[in-house]
Amino acid sequence: MHSTEILKPASPDTEIFWGEIYPCEHLVQIYQNDGVFLDSLEGFVAGGILAGDGVVVIATPLHLSSLNERLTKRGIDVAIASQRNQYLALDAEETLSRFIVNRWPDDILFRDFVASILQRAKGGGRRVRAFGEMVALLWAQGNNDATIRLEHLWHRLCQEQSFSLFCAYPRSGFTRDASASIKEICDTHSRVVS
Repeated sequence: MHSTEILKPASPDTEIFWGEIYPCEHLVQIYQNDGVFLDSLEGFVAGGILAGDGVVVIATPLHLSSLNERLTKRGIDVAIASQRNQYLALDAEETLSRFIVNRWPDDILFRDFVASILQRAKGGGRRVRAFGEMVALLWAQGNNDATIRLEHLWHRLCQEQSFSLFCAYPRSGFTRDASASIKEICDTHSRVVS
């Protein structure tokens, strides 16, 4: 697709790091433990909310719960942000069920569903950031071709609608020829967050 740039937060101040992402960026993180991943997700989401962006998070219930706790500890009122459609949190498995047909992402169903969520997040002309964990779920199920297809659908929508997109995969999910698999995933993104 294109060459992938590797990014690493220059300092513990992740707001500055996440403040430097641009619309149409498609980032990925391959993580070894949930703590590191949740630090990144918290910075991405909190940075967006504090900047006035609309933020869509499609994640597992465990990660959504942990993220909400972290945001609340930062003083972000998750309930108010949700009421204003500035923070939209969706269950990844349930969201997948809206557009996966015969273990394959249906282009039209995906576009219609995700575009409607993005439209809500854009309310009042906000920029949008989105995080998706659905690809990691497909990958963990061994549905690698559908994972790559979904990454391409996200990437196309990201380019068309000018929002930044962050994906994450647990390192433990890369069991067969891990180096080649990780390269395949990284090649579908514009930047890798280390």
